[in-house]
Amino acid sequence: MLFLRSISYKNAINEDDSLIYPLNIKCIRNMEKVEFNSPVTFFVGENGSGKSTLLEALAIGLNAVHIGSNEFDYDESMVNIQDFSNRIRFVRNAKPLKTIFFRAEDVLGFIKRISKTKEDLNEMENTFLKEIKGDGKYRAVGAVRGQLRELTQSYGDDPYAKSHGETFLNILQKRFYKKSLFFLDEPETPLSPLRQLALISLIKHYVGLGAQFVIATHSPILMAFPGADVLHFNSDRIEKSDYNDIEHVVITKSFLNNPELYLRDL
Repeated sequence: MLFLRSISYKNAINEDDSLIYPLNIKCIRNMEKVEFNSPVTFFVGENGSGKSTLLEALAIGLNAVHIGSNEFDYDESMVNIQDFSNRIRFVRNAKPLKTIFFRAEDVLGFIKRISKTKEDLNEMENTFLKEIKGDGKYRAVGAVRGQLRELTQSYGDDPYAKSHGETFLNILQKRFYKKSLFFLDEPETPLSPLRQLALISLIKHYVGLGAQFVIATHSPILMAFPGADVLHFNSDRIEKSDYNDIEHVVITKSFLNNPELYLRDL
């Protein structure tokens, strides 16, 4: 199912606007109507091309839940992106059950958030046991223990016990949901090639359940997702690209075929 169909600017970008981040990125400034015609769309391009910036703006504009240490509203680094998001017109088909944004680098922040929540719940349980009298004590303690039990079932007794990649996949498995919209920023970062294939399998499963994904990535493995659209952020525009024409794919294939050619002159 396609929840997000297209984006475009509400108004033309003037010369003064082009001096403000992220409109000072030519590719972003020149953005025309961008259509989403597949349940999986990849944003690809060099570092600094604007792909993650646009992904963040879409997530903010569609009120996505940010799986990380802070929500967007409390993240001072997002002020310019929030202003940029307000310039975008969103065309939607329907409202997803959930809208979620997650970047790979937020894994540690999210785990810290879970650990802090568990600590707070344990302290709350002890306080209730000491200070509340009568039947109300057991109702209050039972509610706290229920929340602790859910967190433990989802993330284990010790959220730090798993590797970065295992933790990342586990979080996605717990947060992916049917008929929902997901924005993922460079999810390949903590994942081995084998685990990237596991992520493809997971995404494919939820696409079958009506989910839509917009993903910023450098990974030729993820870009090979069957039927996905690949939008390339080049030096001055965003354009649809065929898989075999993507620079990441071309260079990776060429390197693997003859690594010595690339390494001997470094």
